[in-house]
Amino acid sequence: MIVYHNNNEIDREQWDNCIRNTPDAKPYAYSWFLDIMAPGWQALVDDDYDSVFPVPGLSRYGFRYISTPGYLQQLGAYSPDKPGSSAIAEFLEYMPDFYRYIDLCVGQKTEANGFSVFEKVNLELDLSESYETLYNNFSESCKRNIIASSKHKYELVTDIKPDEIINLLSENNITESGRKKDADYQRLRSLVNFCIINKKGKIAGVRGARKKLQSGLFFIEIKGRKTVLFLACTPQACEKTIDFFLVNELIKNNASTKTILDFSDSSNPQGPMFFNSFGCKILPYYRLFRNRLPWPLRLIKQ
Repeated sequence: MIVYHNNNEIDREQWDNCIRNTPDAKPYAYSWFLDIMAPGWQALVDDDYDSVFPVPGLSRYGFRYISTPGYLQQLGAYSPDKPGSSAIAEFLEYMPDFYRYIDLCVGQKTEANGFSVFEKVNLELDLSESYETLYNNFSESCKRNIIASSKHKYELVTDIKPDEIINLLSENNITESGRKKDADYQRLRSLVNFCIINKKGKIAGVRGARKKLQSGLFFIEIKGRKTVLFLACTPQACEKTIDFFLVNELIKNNASTKTILDFSDSSNPQGPMFFNSFGCKILPYYRLFRNRLPWPLRLIKQ
């Protein structure tokens, strides 16, 4: 039986056990990630945490709604035993009606009634092969940029403080809709700090003159998966192909391991084309959209 839980009713230990035992689970659904990036999140839970569905619910103007938080690429249905595609259909049927507006990205394809579904793209690279084999699958332009970066003799450093890389990101990350909100960066700062302290993530980068950080990336590590949450660099660093150097070093240092490198990052100015040049596999995920707000609010939230 599926039960709706408010935030304070969720058993974090049982929740994380379910996520941990779900095949190919990504870090976004762990309770520690949600507590930081989607504070107050709610949940649908089936059969005493045999399967779960995180709900990043919010409230505004007296209406409750669901929206995908920043730097949280996708959620969905999680179960160690049940296929996600069948589990998500059941969960959506039990979604409380008081959520009048839903804009949620999920990992499973569904044709749930009342939802518009839009396909989105994630990029992953299987690092099981040797570096030489992986390098052969890079695009020619990617190889040229890596060769160009090698002439500068960049040095990869890991002594980067969370504040350094968050400041670099906030100063240089311009999206189509403008700069992200300060609250997004504050939550992201908390997440990076948490992951570093609890050995769930790492920062790597390149410093320039006077040891100033020029480019850096942050990735979260869970069993069998490294998720690049964001890559930050100055415009000058991108022109000097430091971003290609960084990703190539990450691949080189983790080649021949049973690891999936997940390029979830959407902050890089060059977007998916940049990451895809490293020979990634394209995997879909899905945006579910439903708007039952009363007029005229329905016209505002599109």
